[in-house]
Amino acid sequence: MNLVLAYDGSDSSKTALELTKKLAKEMKAKVNVVVSRIGGRASDTKAIDEAEMQLKFVEGALAEAGITCKQHLLIRGLQPGEDIVDFAEEVQADFIIVGIVKTSRVGKIMTGSTAQHVILNAHCPVISVK
Repeated sequence: MNLVLAYDGSDSSKTALELTKKLAKEMKAKVNVVVSRIGGRASDTKAIDEAEMQLKFVEGALAEAGITCKQHLLIRGLQPGEDIVDFAEEVQADFIIVGIVKTSRVGKIMTGSTAQHVILNAHCPVISVK
């Protein structure tokens, strides 16, 4: 079993992390933790540092539960939703676990919704957590 956890540091992604711990233990699954950034700007070093701290946090939380993971910081010029879907397909994920945040329709039009893109476009089942 191969799980992909999409993580961004939000409360909902922390809830997704807790679910990932349970599922990984029950299914004896491999866990790939993904943080996606668009990249391409001079100010990206701050965003990259933040993403690396998020990955270390998740690695530590999973290690405490006796679960090893592979960390992936994706900076491939794609929107995060596209990046997560493409990555999950590349590693042949059985499930993607993603946190969702309630957003207004206008908010989704203005900024898009990473979780919505993942749910609608993933090749495998997506577990969404709020």
